[in-house]
Formats: sequence, structure tokens, C-alpha cells
Amino acid sequence: MQSRCLWEMTAREQAPSTSGLEQDTEAAVCIIGGGITGLSTALHLAEQGIDSVLLEAGETVASGGSGRNVGLVNAGLWIPPDDIVEALGKRDGERVNRILGEAPAAVFDIIERYAIDCSATRTGTLHLGHSTKGRRELERRHAQLASRGAPVTLVEDEACHALTGTTRIQAALLDERAGTLNPAAYTHGLARAAAAQGARLFTASAASGIERHGERWRVTTEHGSVTAPQVVLATNAYTCDEWNQVKQHFFPGHFFQVASQPLEGDVAERILPQRQGAWDTRMVLSSIRRDDQGRLILGSLGKGEGRPRAYLEQWANQVQRRYFPELGKVEWQTSWTGRIGFTPDHTLRLFEPQPGILAASGYNGRGLTTGSVVGKGFAHYVASGDDALLPLPLKRHAPISARGLRSAAYESGFTLYHAGQCLRVVA
Repeated sequence: MQSRCLWEMTAREQAPSTSGLEQDTEAAVCIIGGGITGLSTALHLAEQGIDSVLLEAGETVASGGSGRNVGLVNAGLWIPPDDIVEALGKRDGERVNRILGEAPAAVFDIIERYAIDCSATRTGTLHLGHSTKGRRELERRHAQLASRGAPVTLVEDEACHALTGTTRIQAALLDERAGTLNPAAYTHGLARAAAAQGARLFTASAASGIERHGERWRVTTEHGSVTAPQVVLATNAYTCDEWNQVKQHFFPGHFFQVASQPLEGDVAERILPQRQGAWDTRMVLSSIRRDDQGRLILGSLGKGEGRPRAYLEQWANQVQRRYFPELGKVEWQTSWTGRIGFTPDHTLRLFEPQPGILAASGYNGRGLTTGSVVGKGFAHYVASGDDALLPLPLKRHAPISARGLRSAAYESGFTLYHAGQCLRVVA
């Protein structure tokens, strides 16, 4: 089993050719971070004729979480809509529910307009009730989403078995707004589209600092700088530097995935036959999907990198045998890990740490759709001063306390849970 991201290995859509920033330059907007949020911002700015320079620390775009996630084009946040309203208040909570409920359509619109070859499907996603308690949770979510007009269906018993390919699941919540894609290919496509529209993209160009320069901001890199009146901090879970105030507004976590060799035959084709992406209602969830070459891809919260190969294979074997025992022995091809930016209330943060600087953090595992919409909202705000397209209004937030302890607690809990699965203590 390799340690390499499947999405990078199989992406047909390739990133545009880029190089490092080697000079001092000026722009209307400097964007720090070449993931989905940063590239969506650059693309939507370019569509409005606004010049931007994007700086990405990695050798290529999609090298962070944007290219390493599960590839679910999800609607909404992780928590149910009523919980969002409770956390944010009715006005802001329902604003999030509405805008992020429409986020999959925004993603598919970008894919169609720019002909991004990212193996996209629009058959929905499935939230799997793995237990009686999980089934009750799905009933609660279904009622809340249906009351807001979302096209969701609670699929049960034999219909559920046919849709999921397992008799271990008796109920699943189908969200027809959603779908799947190859996230590395989607991110590459955003970069290609942004560059074609006039955005200037630089890779291997980590921002090393930012300082006020007259009425503008000057962002420095090792070999150059960008001076601009507006800066967008789009680094989220991959924020490392203390000068970047995004670091204070999330605590980092991880998500690992394991992919099989391509599977063939009737038994394999009965697993998620309509190619919905899925995840279960476990305390520490398991994600399940197939790619366009028939691989079975399993994932869960926690860090896979640095773990022994035998540990990851044992975990994957236990989940596969739990849900799809008829497959028999599965050969696992590759594994990889991405980072997640968590917040205590499981909702995102959009803020202006200084006048002229925009920042986003805490997507809590919903970065593909959220980042796409936030990027469009940031571009609209830069152009018009109106934040109406953002899922939340820009506001001040207190820094998150005990970030290191929160991360350690999460990772320890995930590790213990997975150990229980491997030892068959957790069913």
C-alpha cells in the first residue's frame, strides 16, 4: 500500500503551469493560499475584471486539504440546521442554512461553465444510520431539512439495502442536492479557469509576513513581494505562521483515507451502485465511496500518516467486513491524510482581522462547497463592499482558547476509537 493521495494519482484535469514569485509586484488583491477558497476568490475576482495575485506555499495547487478530502459535494454544515440556528441565532443561522444549502449547485455551475474534468456525479449523498440511535438522528435531520424545503428522502430497509449495497444499514438520508467529485481535479480546474481569466498564480511562494505599506498591505515571500489594498487569508487548516491571524481561529484535526485496487464484478457493483458518497452516524464516522474506476474508498477522522501500514489495513479490513463482507479479501492500494480546521461550535468563521484583510477558518470538514461559496462571496465583497453572498456576515471573533489541547484530545479520541474497531471492541 502506497502513501500517496489517490486524487492526485488519478486526476485527469491538470493544474496550469506555475512558477515561484521572483519579483516585487502590485495587484488589487493578494490572496494567500492556493486551495479551493483562494482559487474561487481569484476566479470570481477575475470574472469581474479585478486583478489578483495568488501565493501558494506548495509546489502545486491542491497540495493541501483541497486536493485530499473525500470529494463530497455536500450541502450545509456538519451539524443539523436547527443546531446551526441555536449556535448562531435565527438570522445568521438561517442565512448559513440557505446559502450553504445552495452550495452544491454553485460548485456544479463552476464545473459546467469551465468544463472541469473532475469525475463529478450529481446523484446525491447518503448519511447512513449505523444503529437505532443513528436512525433516530437521521429522522431528526430529515424533519429539519424537509421543513426548509430541501430535497431529502429517508430511505429505509430493502430500498436502503439496494441503494447502499449493505444489509448492515437499515436507514439512510439521501440528499439529492449533493454529489461527488475528484477534489484534486476540481481544484486544478479552478486554477486553470482563474489563470485563463487573468489571475496571476504563483506556487512555491510561501508568504513570510505582512505589513502596512502606506494605504496598502505588503505581503513578502522569500524572493519577492505583493503590494495590494486588499488581502485574503485563505490558508485555513494549513495555517502555520504566527503572523497569520487565521491560526488563532481554528484548531487542527485530520482525516485519513484508504483506497482499494479497482474492484470488478457483480458483488462490487452492488456497493453504492449510483455512486453516491456516504458516511455513517458513528461517534467517529466512517466515510464510504467509490471512484470512477471502481475503487472502494474508506475514511475516518484522525491522522493516518505516520501510522504503520498494518494498522491502516486492519482498520480498513474491519470497516469493509462490517459493511461489505461478501467482497472477501480486498487489496488496499494507497492511503493519505488531509487536515481539517475545527471550531468549538462546528461553524465557520469569516472576519476582517485588520481593515483591508479578509479571512476564513473553521470549515469543519465541509471545505469543498463552503470554500467555493466563500471565495465567490469574498470577490463580491471586494468589488461592492456587500457581504450578502457570504454564508455569514463578517464579524469579530475571540481567538479559540487551548487550541493545542483541543487538537490532542480529538486525536486521542479518534485513535482510541479506531483501536477499538481494529480489536473488534467497537462494532
